Amino acid sequence: MVWSAPAARGPVTGTVVVPGSKSLTNRHLLLASLADGPTTLHGALVSRDADLMLGAIQALGVAVERTPDDATWVLTPPTALRAGGRIDCGLAGTVLRFVPPVAALAEGPVEFDGDAAARTRPIAPLLTALAELGVEVDHGGRHTLPFTVLGTGSVRGGEVGVDASASSQFVSALLLAAPRFEQGLTLRHTGERLPSLPHIEMTVQTLRGAGVQVDTPSPGVWHVSPGLVSGREVTVEPDLSSAAPFLAAAAATGGTVTIGGWPTSTTQAGDRMREILTAMGAQVELAPPVLNTGPDDGSSGPGHGGTGTDNGSPGSETTRTAVLTVTGPPPGQLRGADLDLHDVGELTPVVAALAALAATPSRLFGISHLRGHETDRLAALESELCRLGGDVTQTEDGLDISPTRLFPAQLQTYEDHRMVMAAAVLALAVPGTEVLGAGTVAKTFPAFGRVWTSLVLGAGATAPAGDALR
Repeated sequence: MVWSAPAARGPVTGTVVVPGSKSLTNRHLLLASLADGPTTLHGALVSRDADLMLGAIQALGVAVERTPDDATWVLTPPTALRAGGRIDCGLAGTVLRFVPPVAALAEGPVEFDGDAAARTRPIAPLLTALAELGVEVDHGGRHTLPFTVLGTGSVRGGEVGVDASASSQFVSALLLAAPRFEQGLTLRHTGERLPSLPHIEMTVQTLRGAGVQVDTPSPGVWHVSPGLVSGREVTVEPDLSSAAPFLAAAAATGGTVTIGGWPTSTTQAGDRMREILTAMGAQVELAPPVLNTGPDDGSSGPGHGGTGTDNGSPGSETTRTAVLTVTGPPPGQLRGADLDLHDVGELTPVVAALAALAATPSRLFGISHLRGHETDRLAALESELCRLGGDVTQTEDGLDISPTRLFPAQLQTYEDHRMVMAAAVLALAVPGTEVLGAGTVAKTFPAFGRVWTSLVLGAGATAPAGDALR
């Protein structure tokens, strides 16, 4: 499909509600399959990635009840995980990496496959670590999809090393399943670099919130004690990375965009947008926090991000959220910046788009691992920014972007949801820009096109629903 992304008619101003965090939703869903009782999620993300994780845990025997508006999900784990099923990973890294260690706890084979592009995504270090833990995985010597986990009903656990240089998800995958290993797990990162540390901290905090004991005796080492995973009631934070393009719209056009329910304390990488936008000349204000208790935060509707965050106590929550407002600099005064995005690589597409609209050069670095994401994001960004006439050079670990006049073009998105969001930001300043394959944004934000268009064209406050971009 081709989407004619709207150009800004002036400063973009309005209020946006973003859906629940994909990263948190899928971690909570995965842990629900290992819990000692039902888990209730409020404000979980409704998207392709979440549907794939739901399908995965249902294949393992988890019963799922969803309210008609999808505002609440109740997940009841089986007495014993079920084998014999087939897991569709799609292009979801969380399903590809998080589910195999859990499938090893089922007694029998569990098959894994996914989209064609998923067969090239890095997975070998995780499969090697599982083999060292005594888990048999039949991958035909390829160490890629498709493969079959041949579970025995239990995993010994103990100590293992993994090189997570290509993806922090290798660490998270093993940690999430570890409380159900007989001996728990002591995990060591063996590579030279470890990207996306906030996502590992998110995993640790999610485990602790479910009553699991996790220790970090030294950098790059984690110890998970064996024990119960508590079923509980959780309200999912809004997805701060999905908020990034809306905040970028304010910065790029000299407008003002407000997002409510912003957690005052979070492990989400998207929170770094506040610092990035400040460095590029925008004004960023986080209003005083509001205390919320319990899961009922007043939000409703499918895919809404609630105003709550889990405080780490199983079965209950007390939350603090705030209102974030970003006001962009006057036209022509958005400035470039030197930005180390190593820990927040998922923000790179939107930040690169914003850098292409800035008045001074930018250097984005520390992100060589993005070559193994949904697509090679560095190559994709270089190609598409240059397609518009941009001055972009791909470096060993990032992108150098200099200001130049841009011209409309049809932009490819490479089945990558964040590339759709980046293209939308670029189109603000380049009338006539069209976005190919824009429907792939349903991976994390099905209503993105509608919400974006309403904001840019002046509808003001809006909220996402569950419809796909059409």
